[in-house]
Amino acid sequence: MVSFVDRVVLHVQAGAGGNGCASVRREKFKPLAGPDGANGGHGGDVVVEVDPQVTTLLSFHRSPHQKAGSGTQGAGDMRAGRNGEDRILKVPLGTVVRTPEGDVLGDLTAPGDRLVVARGGRGGLGNAALASPRRKAPGFALLGDEGESRDVVLELKSMADVALVGFPSAGKSSLIAAMSAARPKIADYPFTTLVPNLGVVQAGEERYTIADVPGLIPGASQGRGLGLEFLRHIERCAVIVHVVDCAAVESSRDPLSDFDLLEAELGAYAQQLDPAEGGIPLMERPRLVVLNKIDVPDGRELAEFVRDDLRSRGLPTHLVSAASREGLRELSFALASAVAEAREAVPAPAAAPRLSPRPRARREDGFTVSRRSQGGQEFYLVRGGKPERWIRQTDFDNDEAVGYLADRLNALGVEDALVEAGARAGDTVVIGPEDSGVIFDWEPTMRTGAELLGPRGTDLRLDEGRRSSRKERKAAYHERMDAKADAREGLWMDRQAGLWVDPAEES
Repeated sequence: MVSFVDRVVLHVQAGAGGNGCASVRREKFKPLAGPDGANGGHGGDVVVEVDPQVTTLLSFHRSPHQKAGSGTQGAGDMRAGRNGEDRILKVPLGTVVRTPEGDVLGDLTAPGDRLVVARGGRGGLGNAALASPRRKAPGFALLGDEGESRDVVLELKSMADVALVGFPSAGKSSLIAAMSAARPKIADYPFTTLVPNLGVVQAGEERYTIADVPGLIPGASQGRGLGLEFLRHIERCAVIVHVVDCAAVESSRDPLSDFDLLEAELGAYAQQLDPAEGGIPLMERPRLVVLNKIDVPDGRELAEFVRDDLRSRGLPTHLVSAASREGLRELSFALASAVAEAREAVPAPAAAPRLSPRPRARREDGFTVSRRSQGGQEFYLVRGGKPERWIRQTDFDNDEAVGYLADRLNALGVEDALVEAGARAGDTVVIGPEDSGVIFDWEPTMRTGAELLGPRGTDLRLDEGRRSSRKERKAAYHERMDAKADAREGLWMDRQAGLWVDPAEES
């Protein structure tokens, strides 16, 4: 059964935004009191966060599909939709997030580090948010936007101070078990260790972590024997310790040749690393050589024979036995001293700013218009963040919403760009990806059924119950009184001229 996983491919899906609501407020004696449709909720993000209590990517190996919650739809009476819940993915310290192509999205090296790998969709605006002095009664709302969907690769690189490297069966697992409380699997056959083991060592007042990296063989830097899977756990260590087997049964092996072969593999692997990764170059970090298994008579004799050659190269060399624990105390304090010097040489990293609960929206400025041809038919392709998002948020079953989209595209300059590109009325225009975009028969001035009834976004019914102001009522009163006075004066003049006679006076 798999118990340790240090590389997984995740399929993440952020939450979709909720749709906006188109609603008109109704009150007693005022059935049409204006728009009150609220906005939809935002979709949740997919966030990778470091948790010091997590040590493996095993949970994502079993559940590679991760999805955040979607926002809910807005409602009338200004009741906004609820935001979708973020999906928080807890990962170990030292996790690197990459794209499937290998581009680094983030390197999480401190507890609490967070990285948004997929952003949730925006909630659609309700008709209350779309209202303006010129558009008093929008009869439509915007749809919620889709959340991002992508694949990401999580790679775990051990965050140990000391890395034990060596050939299989060199005694690395026995050494870490003797120096710390770690209990790795130990057996008398090669490749017993298939996953890194971490242990904590206390030497005086200094505490450091030590990693037992699975055995390396010649060609590991080219991937032989799963070498690349193991070598990445050495990238972040501060001190490299070569564990050399002085009791190897193969006649073709000796401590010096083993050390040279391992150094060559580390050098080849170091050339593949980005100079920015790991800080100090791998081949410039402090090194120690541990000649192990001196409890065997032939092993002690061989270790004493090659010790001076290694020290002449400037390498601190220690003779130890993991079985009898001889030399382990001196080795422990030597490693503590080397780790302390390495920590002092590396400046303390600046505190990374914590992410806000809702990351700042991406800029969507600009768009492009290009002339394309497919299947013998020419069309104009419009690509850009805003036009494509507006297309996704438009309800094409609502004529007024389509007209609002036309206004937005025109205000952005899309129509002018189409004219400059040579488009004419009736030409085919695709907004979005070439294969899945929305297709239009372009008209320079788009008209909809709603426009034939009056200005877009107005409703004459909202003005029916409008109450006149005091100034208007006073002016109307004086106008009526003046009209009555003019009528009386006209009748009197007609009577004086004999145009009409009062019937009462004739009788």
